[in-house]
Amino acid sequence: MPTARERYIAELGRRAKESHIYRNYQLTGLEIAEILRDRPHKALYIKLAKEGNPRRLLVIAKEVAERKDVKNRGAYFMRMISAEREKIFPKKQ
Repeated sequence: MPTARERYIAELGRRAKESHIYRNYQLTGLEIAEILRDRPHKALYIKLAKEGNPRRLLVIAKEVAERKDVKNRGAYFMRMISAEREKIFPKKQ
């Protein structure tokens, strides 16, 4: 029978796997990470979705994912969004 400490650690591990999404941009960032198969950089994609045009970012991510010759999807995605910076990240006034 597991001890109370072991049950507590198991519960923390179970909860850590659950996603805590409270805003639309968080969901968009996680979708981008899934599309690009780049979960370790999900915080970056969430930040980009918060600051930029989330629809345009999703379109670019899907375009990158469709390309079979791309080895590092995350890097290629970043290259593509830097080329379209003005369309994705509008200037704040």
